[in-house]
Amino acid sequence: MLKNLRRKVSSALFRGLKKGSKDYKTFKTPSSLPPPQSSSPELQPPTPPSQTTITMPHHNNKRHTPFLFPQVHSTVLPDPSNFFSPNLLSSPLPTNSFFQNFTLKNGDQPEYFHPYLIKASNFSLSLSYPSRFFNSSFIYQVFNPDLTISSSEKSHLSHSNHRISSYSDLSVTLDIPSSNLRFFLVRGSPFLTLSVTQSTPLSFTTIHAIVSFSSSDSLTKHTFQFNNGQTWLLYASSPIRLNHGLSEITSDAFCGIIRISLLPDSDLKHEAVLDRFSSCYPLCGDAVFARPFCVEYKWEKKGWGDLLMLAHPLHLQLLSDSDCDVTVLSDFKYRSIDGDLVGIVGDSWHLKTDPVSVTWHSTRGVREESRDEIVSALVNDVESLNSSAIATNSSYFYGKLIARAARLALIAEEVCFPDVIPKVRKYLKETVEPWLEGTFNGNGFLYDGKWGGIVTKQSSTDTGADFGFGVYNDHHYHLGYFLYGIAVLAKIDPIWGKKYKPQAYSLMADFMTLSRRSNSNYTRLRCFDLYKLHSWAGGLTEFGDGRNQESTSEAVNAYYSAALMGLAYGDTHLVATGSMLTALEIHAAQIWWHVKEGDNQYEEDFAKENKVVGVLWANKRDSGLWFAPPEWRECRLGIQLLPILPISEVLFSNVDFVKELVEWTLPALNREGVGEGWKGFVYALQGIYDNGGALQKIRSLSGFDDGNSLTNLLWWIHSRGGDDEEFGHGKHCWFSHYCH
Repeated sequence: MLKNLRRKVSSALFRGLKKGSKDYKTFKTPSSLPPPQSSSPELQPPTPPSQTTITMPHHNNKRHTPFLFPQVHSTVLPDPSNFFSPNLLSSPLPTNSFFQNFTLKNGDQPEYFHPYLIKASNFSLSLSYPSRFFNSSFIYQVFNPDLTISSSEKSHLSHSNHRISSYSDLSVTLDIPSSNLRFFLVRGSPFLTLSVTQSTPLSFTTIHAIVSFSSSDSLTKHTFQFNNGQTWLLYASSPIRLNHGLSEITSDAFCGIIRISLLPDSDLKHEAVLDRFSSCYPLCGDAVFARPFCVEYKWEKKGWGDLLMLAHPLHLQLLSDSDCDVTVLSDFKYRSIDGDLVGIVGDSWHLKTDPVSVTWHSTRGVREESRDEIVSALVNDVESLNSSAIATNSSYFYGKLIARAARLALIAEEVCFPDVIPKVRKYLKETVEPWLEGTFNGNGFLYDGKWGGIVTKQSSTDTGADFGFGVYNDHHYHLGYFLYGIAVLAKIDPIWGKKYKPQAYSLMADFMTLSRRSNSNYTRLRCFDLYKLHSWAGGLTEFGDGRNQESTSEAVNAYYSAALMGLAYGDTHLVATGSMLTALEIHAAQIWWHVKEGDNQYEEDFAKENKVVGVLWANKRDSGLWFAPPEWRECRLGIQLLPILPISEVLFSNVDFVKELVEWTLPALNREGVGEGWKGFVYALQGIYDNGGALQKIRSLSGFDDGNSLTNLLWWIHSRGGDDEEFGHGKHCWFSHYCH
């Protein structure tokens, strides 16, 4: 068994799409910016947003009541009413969000909003422009409370918690009742925006010494510099008189809007940019899915002028100016653990990725002369299938066994050897049906109504069971394997597929719902982060470093499997959504998990020692894994590759990087005790550039990962090769037909 680790959570469902393409070349130049505005912004208090009441049609045109697994009252889940406003509690709640730490335990661990780390308490909010610490093993952002904002008056409400009053894809509104403060925390905003809802004297404290302080004549702009070299700007919607001491700034009673921003690099040339865009502020932001392989960001804004936001490297890679009017301020940057954040002016962005074709089989096909070797292994692997011999009741490991068997059926199709498919079909029915019918001995799927999602029987009373599935860890990993098996079974046995479609869609909807309707059974995109554009797996567990994800390949498998299920059921919406999320997950993995020589994504000390990140956190890059130390490089490679599928060739399409990664890993295989299963993943990648050498090593393996097989490895090796037309065009999926 290859994965004695501690895992995490989940995400998405959808509507129809149309085709898009990527074109990121001709943006407006900074010279075409609007004319400078007055340094006295006309900021107006907003009407509170109500993002959670936005409606979106449910997936497809289902008219029946969606299937729900039996309800359970979990004994391990936290109480969401501690931090969510009462009006939000009747709807499914996010369990893997960018603001999750604000809702767990005391709610006082920081979260990263690009470019600031933000920490909340029941009477204040602290803002940090984080510094970075790094060595050859890890990189992390350091939280220091550069500014802490509160009321300077003590309140009888100081014992009450901060409240999440609304949230959306790109923002959360945080209320601090004891201080009469409402914070519009919008991801990628260079400004922190707060509304002082009643006339209140304010306090701004810092751990640094204030070495310089100045105010404009209108008292609507204030500048202060700290002894750590930082310069901060404060803009107000009406005059506010400030006084300062060594490390505290206080105000007279004030009611209105305040915006606070760090001046990048304390460089005065950037001050004019902040002045110019200080009068337009976002209340909330949503990601809209209108066409295939395209995500559109839209912000609800107040004030006047254009909106200034920040884009990370993947945004810049995907931004297209063909459909939206944006300006890239290439010199206006904030540093970030995710790479430089660059200023973008515009009310909406269109992010387009190249299409990814989701296929059942390899894109080139298997070489004819290799068919006999694959068939021989296939017969042996299918013969060994025995559902009654399965010893695990873990939703994760059981799911891997289901998906492993499903691969055998598809490989049998691809090599035109259908004789074994009936036995695979029988095995899949025997293993999948008990989970869908609730008759599996020792475990099963249940529905939690407190947060709104699927948990397992054993994880509903034990946080450690099923790798924390009961506290919403790893939902996309576990359920992705089940969906793969269900998709294949529905493909080879459509009558079975029709019978169990309601249960199948319930599993899929747990992490694939796009709906924002209050009567939905599941939260929107449970673990897919629509700002970072990849998944998180941490669930309802408080972490000082924020969200985390280890295995990008299992995340890819989840969305890929959902798309395959869409193919099996003829569901164009699901095919399109799953394919798009697959493509975005792959892009993110290639940027942030795959450490390529010379790309300057990470500090040199870390990049020289690591070719792949172990666990990626919101505020940290770790070379270690949940289940293995950094020197077990074969595990780091394997956990970013398993399971091996047709989509794996897209995830590892950069042959030069693959060669670097394998050569970096191979010496680790000389260590005593290295598992044969992990070796198989290393040799699989070697097969991309050294087919013969890898094949020889694979033939000598004495064991395989519990989600892998000799048949699958031979299929992979023998479906690599040249670009010859003869390899493959009978195996392409009909994705374009489904899109249109």
